[in-house]
Amino acid sequence: MYLPRQLISHLYLQLLRSHHPLSPPVLILVALEPDALCACRILTSLLKRDYIPHKIQPVAGYGDLARAGEELVRPMQTTNGGSGGVVVCLGVGGLVDLGEILALSNPEDEVEDMGGVEIWVFDARRPWNLGNVFGGQAGMGQEMAEIDANARRRGRGVDKGCITPAYTSKNGGIVVYDDGDIEEELRNEREAYYALLEMPDVDDDDDASDDDAEDDAHTGSKKRKSWSGREDDEDSDGDEPPHQRRRSNSGSSIASSPTRRRKTGLNSSNSSRSATPTTDSPSPEETKQPSARTLKKRLLNLKRRHDSVLQNYYSSGTSYSEPISSLIYSLASELGRDDNDLLWLAIVGVSSLELSGRTMTGVGISNTSESGGSAGWGGQRGEHIRQILRDEVHRLNPPDPLERDRDIRGEINGVIPTTARSPTDTSIRLSPEPRFLLVRHWSLYESMLHSPYLAPRLHVWTENGRKRLHKLLAKMGISLTQCHQYYTHMDMELKRVLRSRLLKYAPMYGLDGLVPAEGAGSASAREGWGFVRCWGWKACLSATDVGVIVGAMLEVGPHEASPSWDSRRLPRARGNDDTESGVASAESDLTSLLPRFWSAYDALSLTSESPTLLLESLPLAQHLHRAILRTGTSLLSKHQIRHLRAFRIAVVKDGPDVKLFTNPGALTKLALWIAEAIRVQEKERGDSVKIGRKRAAGTPLVLAGLDEDRDLYVVVGTGGGGGVVDFAAMSKRRDERKKKKEAKDKKQKEKADRRSKRAAERAEKEDGSDAEEEESEESESSSESESEDEEDPRGKKHLLRNRFGIAFQEVVQETNARVRIDSFEHCVVEVQKDDLGGFLEALSFRSVVG
Repeated sequence: MYLPRQLISHLYLQLLRSHHPLSPPVLILVALEPDALCACRILTSLLKRDYIPHKIQPVAGYGDLARAGEELVRPMQTTNGGSGGVVVCLGVGGLVDLGEILALSNPEDEVEDMGGVEIWVFDARRPWNLGNVFGGQAGMGQEMAEIDANARRRGRGVDKGCITPAYTSKNGGIVVYDDGDIEEELRNEREAYYALLEMPDVDDDDDASDDDAEDDAHTGSKKRKSWSGREDDEDSDGDEPPHQRRRSNSGSSIASSPTRRRKTGLNSSNSSRSATPTTDSPSPEETKQPSARTLKKRLLNLKRRHDSVLQNYYSSGTSYSEPISSLIYSLASELGRDDNDLLWLAIVGVSSLELSGRTMTGVGISNTSESGGSAGWGGQRGEHIRQILRDEVHRLNPPDPLERDRDIRGEINGVIPTTARSPTDTSIRLSPEPRFLLVRHWSLYESMLHSPYLAPRLHVWTENGRKRLHKLLAKMGISLTQCHQYYTHMDMELKRVLRSRLLKYAPMYGLDGLVPAEGAGSASAREGWGFVRCWGWKACLSATDVGVIVGAMLEVGPHEASPSWDSRRLPRARGNDDTESGVASAESDLTSLLPRFWSAYDALSLTSESPTLLLESLPLAQHLHRAILRTGTSLLSKHQIRHLRAFRIAVVKDGPDVKLFTNPGALTKLALWIAEAIRVQEKERGDSVKIGRKRAAGTPLVLAGLDEDRDLYVVVGTGGGGGVVDFAAMSKRRDERKKKKEAKDKKQKEKADRRSKRAAERAEKEDGSDAEEEESEESESSSESESEDEEDPRGKKHLLRNRFGIAFQEVVQETNARVRIDSFEHCVVEVQKDDLGGFLEALSFRSVVG
């Protein structure tokens, strides 16, 4: 089921009305990422205000999610002695069948029974698992032939998976919170899903078995056949198509089409309808009816058409939609509970997505990376959400009339705020943030040197690149002595003119998007501006600063700022293909990650202690980004990045920071830094390929980090954005277009032959109906041609989405590589050290963006 955006507070208000002192606590499953942590902070604040008890359970991957389902969720079910309750998934489980992975329902049961447990799913990852979106309600498996299914669902407050105001939480179920995408973009998938759900059981191998079925009919066989042509007592749980079997060895799965449980009444009805006809001569009325073979072919064609709709949705690759922190802030706003603290958490969550490369095209380079200031994670839609947040800042932080003139002068001059207005100032302000890194807490030179935006464009990994940085500072009139001081200690006049000089000289070095444009500050929208919050004289932090710090706490550790941090990590079990060893490895991973989660959670506290904890972790963030610059410089300067058929590959297996990049989050940031550098290089050389109506530079990147403790490589694949080219996919698309064109030409030739033949036969009659018929056929042919050439609505955006998750699973199914797919980011896998070569070789023949 899915909850429309306009009813976002419906279930929460029902929870509030039904809550009593004996109610079980709300279980919150949280992914280990900044956006999910911010969303968790907002939600727990709402629950605390309403005196609703809750329990937080961090979840590191699908293995942890399955264990949480077995140990925490199943005991809540009324069928297992519990009293039901609510489970909230934040950044968890949107891509898989939660009913299966949490063991909520038994596949052997004819009727799904969630045991009074209701799952709320907030997840920005796409594609959705359509079983959660359009299914997931208790009683879904009831006989559909008894009464009209849609009328029954509407009576329960669910209309084809959409929750209506009449819905009440009684029997439990899976509820996906819609951010608007489901209502606007999944109409075709919704119709295809329910068409398949109401369709009799039929298999794609019917065409091959039709001849055999007819032979049996002529020999007088009495064997009853189902729609698929197999015996009724044959095992129906055979091999599924690969797109339905898309499972990892962690237990995660992505269902591409709905699966209905066989029901005795429905199957017998189907069997009787498709029974082999007897040898008696049929009556004239029966001869007019379509044969069983014709009916089966029609049903198969319909099923294939609906299956292709769902398959196209799943095979398009991963992407990201609205951040869940923004969605839960909308819930708080709908309840009238919004304030500055919750708004700040939502801003931090939204700002954190770009830092980890989570774009509308999956994990990869942002398609809007050239935009000024706070470049968007989602293009126009991302900027629209940030504009809403700016409006909220103005609403909840009205200017002080006594200081209004000073604030206006500061905004016009584009001065970056570094101090609070007063000792009690905790307001949120807009700021024309340059795309530097931790500029308030570093020197200007270090901040520019480690900027993921500026460093690749100046080629700072080379000696000439460092000289270009020095020349830029010299042109702006900033001496090396000044720029090596902490930014807060720099000359005040230099800080006042910094933005104007960047706007003047940055375009000379290809840095057009380094700061927001001059006109943006004068408009009320202030497009591209960032957000800053102060805690009196204690601290002044931007939302990006907080996102960088919290991300480093999750990726490196709470107290691991020194280069020797890896020696103090908890021991890990060596990973192999043994089930027990794999479980032990997953458990040790979570054990080492739990302290990081709670440290980051405390750092996002709404109390006055929050800035203190964040400032204490600043060296951690600086250490991580120094390591990214060192390792990226080493790989680029030593030419250790190879170009395979479909992507580039680099391996981090030596150096002082090798163990730092065994964490998928840190490895992803390094991969994004390298991918941006490669993209800039190829753009400068003019290595671009036309895709659609645009030209794109760069190729996807696979980065592997060696974990010697577990004798494996952590592998991440980045892609997406308008700036990557998948040569394998382009070749495949060219072949498909060529085949379509040949088939279309052949079809048109056959129609022309038929028209000329009919015209010759009827030439003597001189009937005008022939001309009309020819015109109708020509119009039909032209309409078919237009429909064939028409682009997919999603393709009009020319977005090349990250398909590494699908490619990884295809390689695992076809090779003997020992691979562990456990991360919620499906573009991250763990490969045994000895199997990396074969794994990459097989991967190079796959389409990795699409």
